[in-house]
Amino acid sequence: MGQYSVARQGSTLVLFFFLMATLLSGCASISSSSGSGGWVTIQRGDTMHRLANRYGIPVLRLQRFNPGINARDMKVGQRLMMPSRQERAPGSGTYRYQIRPGDTFGRIAAHFNTSAAAISQSNRQVNPRTLQVGRLISVPVSASTRVAAAPRSRPSNITLPASAHNWPWPLRDGRVTREFGEDARGTLQPMMLLAGNDRTARAVSAGVVKFAGNMRQLGNVVIIHHASNMQTVFAYCGTPDVREGQQVMPGTPVCRVAPREQASQHALLFDIRKAGHPVDPRRVLK
Repeated sequence: MGQYSVARQGSTLVLFFFLMATLLSGCASISSSSGSGGWVTIQRGDTMHRLANRYGIPVLRLQRFNPGINARDMKVGQRLMMPSRQERAPGSGTYRYQIRPGDTFGRIAAHFNTSAAAISQSNRQVNPRTLQVGRLISVPVSASTRVAAAPRSRPSNITLPASAHNWPWPLRDGRVTREFGEDARGTLQPMMLLAGNDRTARAVSAGVVKFAGNMRQLGNVVIIHHASNMQTVFAYCGTPDVREGQQVMPGTPVCRVAPREQASQHALLFDIRKAGHPVDPRRVLK
């Protein structure tokens, strides 16, 4: 497999595990929102990533503007604040917020887990009794409000169902170039497979395609849900050969493995999960 920068690889893996946690943990389609900032009502089938992708908003930015929403347990009917282009939610420091219809300092404070007094103190020139829709204000937030970095994933030793054994490998003539497990820095690394002449990645068990689309830095990604709450993830794909909602069987073509960066080699990131928890593929594959 071609060599690429450790820093870039690390950031990509952090993004990978964050997105997997978001996508595999819960579902809640989109109602209404204005492109300049508004609200979306969570509907059946929604996930934080799908909403972020639909509106062109980074997942982490969307989460920072909705500290009261658990991305792993989104409920149908909950309302999600969609940030405008003028708003800011830095990793440290004060948020920039745009007044929406019906806002009061108290409502804004409740949404961001701060206090109306703190907002008033940071916006002395603003009359809280006559808030102007569209005006930008500063919102000081506490450390507890900020979205923390995703907890580091650890290999899962949970008991696997009897059906999760002797699955075929996703590449018929591939070879492992990176094993699943923690590296020297304690960061969990998903398995990487180098494709041979046959670059078609195939489903390893019967299931339903949960996601088939593009993720930043991961290229095209396919996620398949299987019986007993098992999931498989294929990343660095070319154009997916399956669509969301499609039933697959072992051997169903999922995608062609795309070339990695400048190299001519074709490498597949392959991940197996049980209820969203990472599992060593060698425990499942034959």
